Amino acid sequence: MADREDEETVAAAEEHGAGAGEEEDTGAQIAPIVRLEEVAVKTGEENEEVLLDMKARLYRYDQVWKERGTGVIKILKDKETNKTRVLMRQNKTLKICANHYLVPGMTLQEHAGSDKTWVWHAMDYSDGEVKKELLCVRFGSVENAQRFKDIYVERTEEQGEKKATEEESKEESKVAETLEKLSVKDLSSDPVKPAANDDEKEKPAVDDVKADGKKE
Repeated sequence: MADREDEETVAAAEEHGAGAGEEEDTGAQIAPIVRLEEVAVKTGEENEEVLLDMKARLYRYDQVWKERGTGVIKILKDKETNKTRVLMRQNKTLKICANHYLVPGMTLQEHAGSDKTWVWHAMDYSDGEVKKELLCVRFGSVENAQRFKDIYVERTEEQGEKKATEEESKEESKVAETLEKLSVKDLSSDPVKPAANDDEKEKPAVDDVKADGKKE
């Protein structure tokens, strides 16, 4: 008998608790105290065309080869200046581990005979200051490594042609400027004398009149 009363008491308490819970749930939405607005994050790549974008592992030489990180390596071309750079960020942290321009004269070499790995010298700016670095990149496949090489070589050669054209244009401008200065100098050193009019041509010289001794 006591057990039955206890069960009824527990059941009644549970029903009361459920009812109270339903009454407390008003369905109201609580707005956050502080509203955070979306902020556009600029990476510095907004005005660049992506020529290459693939996963790789990067190393730098400092007495021994040291890993700089695994991530995505890119070759980017500026849409306005046409300059090309290599940029690589580490996975997860997105820390920059390679950041340098491709300039004429830069070359790639295989590392230890591997056709998936390339080594090159660069004036790198990934640490916030320009430093001459010996870098090494390793790709997951021969195809990716070859693709990197093709674009790398193409862009360095194009930069070399552009530089040669600019130097040739500057040289032509200097020659034209020199010729222009010489022309102006020649004209100023040999001024043109005004032509004599008819009266001056017919007027006899004073010495000729004195020699005749006659005056009309």
